Amino acid sequence: MTEKQRDLCIYRFEKAEETIRSSKLCMDNKFFKDSINRSYYAAFYAVKAVLALEDLDFKRHKDVIAYFNQHFVVTEIFDREVGRKLARLQKKREASDYDDFFVASMDEADEQLGVASFIVGTIRKYLVEKAVWQGNDVGEIKSI
Repeated sequence: MTEKQRDLCIYRFEKAEETIRSSKLCMDNKFFKDSINRSYYAAFYAVKAVLALEDLDFKRHKDVIAYFNQHFVVTEIFDREVGRKLARLQKKREASDYDDFFVASMDEADEQLGVASFIVGTIRKYLVEKAVWQGNDVGEIKSI
């Protein structure tokens, strides 16, 4: 991995963690549709962090997710559950963003936040194993 790839990975993963916090703030303030949106993007940015290690980027979300599924989920680097959860996050985000009369509930937003947190946490473990991130026992992550 080059320094450029590592730096981009770190940047994208920091963005994922910031976006998880943003989703929580939206939820706490009862902006449930916005929380669903931020939850999806947190997971999406975490996936893009993984792709940065291979010096890959795509313009369309579906291409990012398809490549991740094909090269990281199907090959069992990540559990299939991660791929399924990512697909559900994307579907719910699209509904909340584009369906005119979509009404998001607190339960839906909370579920999406939990799913996104699971995906970001799973990718965090992967990045620690790849020696891109160094974590401690309380879950704080610091770049190395």
